[in-house]
Amino acid sequence: EVDAGAVRVDGVDVRRLPREVLRGRLGYVEQEAPVLAGTLRANLLLTVPAATDAELLAVLDAVNLGDLVARTPEGLDAQVGEGGVLLSGGERQRLAIARTLLASPPILLLDEPTSNLDARNEAALRAAIDAVSAERTTLIIAHRLSTVIDADQIVVVDGGRVVAVGRHADLLDTSPLYRELATHQFLAT
Repeated sequence: EVDAGAVRVDGVDVRRLPREVLRGRLGYVEQEAPVLAGTLRANLLLTVPAATDAELLAVLDAVNLGDLVARTPEGLDAQVGEGGVLLSGGERQRLAIARTLLASPPILLLDEPTSNLDARNEAALRAAIDAVSAERTTLIIAHRLSTVIDADQIVVVDGGRVVAVGRHADLLDTSPLYRELATHQFLAT
């Protein structure tokens, strides 16, 4: 429950939407996103069972995982191991994001999507998120400001309270907390 106002999806208060309708419109990727034992294909088909190989390969390319398919003769049928143990932490995160992107939800919620990624893969994933965000509402929870630096709106939260809202350049000027965080992350000029 909200303290004031309402959370709306397409103008409808979410408290009035049936839970299954709301869940069908939301794609969520948690920070420690699960990967199931089995294959790359099986993990992706969880959200869109009828997806074609071309769609699977395209979404893997979008999150910079195309090489994972190319480097093994099994391709999409490569095993990922129990809980994804045959993948790095960054590969598991990108596979979970690919699975969600494949479903093409109108609202995308990503919790620390780049926390397990190196700089090269973070840049590739940010580009993929930017591309899919043009078609949907995207909410990203992040401590790594580089993940959200190009966002239309950044909400700075401190102690559970909103302390500033704006774009990166504006927040550098108006929010001491944001400026401090950006400075520590080498994003302030």
